[in-house]
Amino acid sequence: MYSLQFLSGEGKMKVYRKDREYPQEYKEVLEELSTVIDPISTMNILDAGLLAGLDVSDNTLKIWLAVESNAYYNMIGGAAIAHSKIIGDIMERFALVRFSKVYIYDMKNNLLAKFEKK
Repeated sequence: MYSLQFLSGEGKMKVYRKDREYPQEYKEVLEELSTVIDPISTMNILDAGLLAGLDVSDNTLKIWLAVESNAYYNMIGGAAIAHSKIIGDIMERFALVRFSKVYIYDMKNNLLAKFEKK
């Protein structure tokens, strides 16, 4: 099974694989994520390999992106702008529209963005 439990104990990440069969709620999220474009490669984030994993529950979406979140690395290149655009596009599609909680993490499980309906 392709599921990881993080030490924080908060949810499970299903590692994204294009050839994997997903439950319906994951398919709907993946279909919408396929419309999010990486401005650097001009491919969608699924084909560009930027989606590492996700966890979909009733009102919560957690996404792990295969991005470098080191501040120095981001300041010296265009990565920060591209990552901000991707994160903004994800939030626009899912925060409050479909989920009351959306969390986006990097591969080190650092929180990159968070939306929680109060």
